[in-house]
Amino acid sequence: MGRPDGIRVKNEVPMYYLIPQFMTERHDAMNMVTVDIPVEPMRQYMNAKRREGVHISHMAMVMTAYAHLAAEFPSLNRFVVNRRIYQHKDFKISLVVLRPGSSANENTMSKLTLTAEDTVLDVQRKIDQYVEENTAVKEGGGNSLDKIMGFFVKLGPLMNFVGWLLRFGDRHGLLPQALLDVSPFHASALMTNLASIRTNHIYHHVYDFGTTSVAIAMGNMRDVAKRGKGGQVELVRCIPIGVVMDERIASGHYFALAFARMKEMLAHPELLEKPADTSHPVS
Repeated sequence: MGRPDGIRVKNEVPMYYLIPQFMTERHDAMNMVTVDIPVEPMRQYMNAKRREGVHISHMAMVMTAYAHLAAEFPSLNRFVVNRRIYQHKDFKISLVVLRPGSSANENTMSKLTLTAEDTVLDVQRKIDQYVEENTAVKEGGGNSLDKIMGFFVKLGPLMNFVGWLLRFGDRHGLLPQALLDVSPFHASALMTNLASIRTNHIYHHVYDFGTTSVAIAMGNMRDVAKRGKGGQVELVRCIPIGVVMDERIASGHYFALAFARMKEMLAHPELLEKPADTSHPVS
């Protein structure tokens, strides 16, 4: 049976079809790594754009770089459900938004849809619009996800059954498109910027429910020791990014190549003003 949110991956090497038979859940297959991104090229780019009257955030650059990365390395946009490998039909990123004036536990979550054509300017505009829409407190409360979750909670004793029904429907591709559109669990990646609440980066788990194979958490800047010219050790100011990956969608070598490429992009942020290069996708 097909899925409304993915295309079945065929003609891969046998290993990719065997691994999900043994690592049946996403949490079984989590790999974690910290990617340290030197902040100075990003800072210089942000200052240059500010002089032009344009605001660009660290999040917009990282998000654009990852969207372009997924276009160049399409296996990053895969997911495994019910021991089968699928390619996402689009590219969505789930984000957590803390509403202003709310308690620490009162936040919401929604998704951004990005394309390979989006530049950093497009992504910043989408982020600004997203934050504005999801931080607005309206009478009747919240975005579509908030309303759906509120409805499920009101079911009381039936909630366990509904939870089982949702998990069954997800596993067999039976969830309606309207629910997939608002579900933060059905996305290409989850992103959070913990530096916005002055917190260090973490390794955010990937969910067994849904289709999100990669979680990315930015944290407070830190100094990272690097060996410079002449063998001298120097401290480089970096944004640390905690990345959690479902290793069933791609090999460790593939992930390593991809995130090395992401660091190259962020070393030259001005390149993010162009669409992604999809002429030679890495298989």
